[in-house]
Amino acid sequence: MTPTYKNIHNRFKLNGTHYNFEDLKEVAYSFIKEGLDFEKQIGDFLNHWQDDSEFIDVKTSGSTGQPKTISLSKQAMVNSAIATGDYFGLEPGNTALMCLPANYIAGKMMLVRALILGLEIEVIEPKTNPVFDNEVHYDFCAMIPIQVQKAIQRLDHINTLIIGGASVNYQLKEKLQNLKVNAYETYGMTETITHVAVKKLNNFNTDKDYNTVEASYFETLPNIKISQNKSQCLVIDAPNILEETIETNDVVKLHSATSFEWLGRKDNVINSGGVKLFPEQIEAKLQPQIASRFFISKENNDKFGEQVILVVEDKDFNLKSSDLKDLSKLEVPKNIYTVDKFIETSSGKVNRGKTLQLLQK
Repeated sequence: MTPTYKNIHNRFKLNGTHYNFEDLKEVAYSFIKEGLDFEKQIGDFLNHWQDDSEFIDVKTSGSTGQPKTISLSKQAMVNSAIATGDYFGLEPGNTALMCLPANYIAGKMMLVRALILGLEIEVIEPKTNPVFDNEVHYDFCAMIPIQVQKAIQRLDHINTLIIGGASVNYQLKEKLQNLKVNAYETYGMTETITHVAVKKLNNFNTDKDYNTVEASYFETLPNIKISQNKSQCLVIDAPNILEETIETNDVVKLHSATSFEWLGRKDNVINSGGVKLFPEQIEAKLQPQIASRFFISKENNDKFGEQVILVVEDKDFNLKSSDLKDLSKLEVPKNIYTVDKFIETSSGKVNRGKTLQLLQK
């Protein structure tokens, strides 16, 4: 029988202490009244998780539009937690580290996974440089890329690490290759209750499950079906977590019924001389050469309709022609713009649209 949100696994621990459903009400109250800001967020979530409503309100990040609040089914969140547990083989009594804020879906789901799967979860302040005991072993953790970057020397005490919130760049992937931690990039959004697919980033088993080619593909979690619409965008059918299918704006290439390659956002596509260019693909080629944060975008061109531009978070940036050897003629940026600081969303993602507005001032 599938657990409900009112079921707390008897192996669940929060910061080393067992709690049942009723006990958590006192924990939530204590966090709200006496805790630090991040603990108040945890208390607020636990309080809403135990109320009579079957839904919980969650804020979206605003990375692809205006931030908004949506209602998610608590049972769907339970089902999502179970799918993650099944995929990664998480077992009751496994340890987990929570270093993400509980006011967004990624942090909330770390708590739900612990409650439902019976994990022993330790919560710490969600800083960009998370402070945790690197002598303690953790079976499972979720981080955003900047946290992984800052904690790179301390990750070998984590068994499975999922990385979301933003794409994982080339430099960070390279740093993960020599580590024991099993790192995965996630694909998902608030509406899909975090990830519905993951991509292995290191420790490839060339004789069994993965090879370096397949490592570029995302693999869906259990009970997730995928397809494409007429625009070649990913369509997600997840009956256990979604009431209806979701048509995304992510252009993909399907490789099997359960795996896909992410090409880029439909609304970011550059049509240059009738050729569709994906900024994300150009960025991947440039990542080994550019240390600063950057992104590819477009501007109008009288001859080709649109042309590629490069925007870099470094006023002193200078691009060498040798850095462009992997780009086709149309992919080469026709103009390079630099800014002191990118505009970010409330969750720390680069807001491309608002950053581009800086160039018009």
